[in-house]
Amino acid sequence: GDLVIDVDARMVHVDHAPVEVTRTEFDLLDALSERPRMVWSRGKLLERIRGSAEYRDEHVIDVHIGNLRRKLDDPDAIETVRGVGYRMGARP
Repeated sequence: GDLVIDVDARMVHVDHAPVEVTRTEFDLLDALSERPRMVWSRGKLLERIRGSAEYRDEHVIDVHIGNLRRKLDDPDAIETVRGVGYRMGARP
């Protein structure tokens, strides 16, 4: 669908319909969409959204990515790069 991320308003829309996301989910979308096609490791995403490397349970990222895929109604919106992390916007 047509995904729009309004960073200033902290809003997400898919096909012009608003999508409710948590703060963490929004921060993940913001990071992933800021540099499309770049692969983000779980550790780098945690640093970005938490502002610190102290919180080291990297699998929390997997949970939030799964939630985002369901909420965006597009399991391919965020691509898993096995053994590395995640990226957005890699599809042609």
